[in-house]
Amino acid sequence: MEPITILIADDHPMFRFGLRARLGAEPDLAVVGEAATGEEAVALAAGLAPDVVLMDLNLPGFNGIEATRRIRETAPAVAVLVVTMFDDDSVFAAMRAGARGYLLKDAEGEETVRAIRAIAHGEAIFSPSVARRLLGYFAAPHPAVPERTFPELTERERAVLALLAEGYTNAAIAARLALSPKTARNYVSSIFGKLQVADRTEAILRARDAGLGRR
Repeated sequence: MEPITILIADDHPMFRFGLRARLGAEPDLAVVGEAATGEEAVALAAGLAPDVVLMDLNLPGFNGIEATRRIRETAPAVAVLVVTMFDDDSVFAAMRAGARGYLLKDAEGEETVRAIRAIAHGEAIFSPSVARRLLGYFAAPHPAVPERTFPELTERERAVLALLAEGYTNAAIAARLALSPKTARNYVSSIFGKLQVADRTEAILRARDAGLGRR
């Protein structure tokens, strides 16, 4: 049986060394390359076509989220497993970019090995705390705004406006709707333009006058 081939993308040489040593002890796993930047990760994923990329999020150049997105675009057969220190809502951005799993760096070595095998066979896998975050998101109600309210807005823009009316910050909107912070900011700016309002306060007042959020 051919081993599962792995590309490690992390800017810390000692972490790459330790991970390579741990994975090298498994006869069915083979590390075929290492990348220290987002650009290197994308280039090596295209050139080596590994089964799995272990992706850190905090990479120089473009970050792990962008690297994941580009890998999924250029090498869709490659599975990306995020391995990071960030136990926060970046998991949503990672999943939107195409990652199949999300592990924390404090995971036991055997947990990482199991995750690689699972990802290589088409499964999705998450650290326990990350799984709880995902379950909490999908269990929470999300705002629904009738289409007849602000018809000039898209469905997603209406959802963002509803959260603005509830007093959510851009960061909180991004987390609630599983968006990147930049995308959330772009939606808010688009709403300002379409509603022809000058700022956040005016947008909130317009939304609340239409019955959204708190008066």
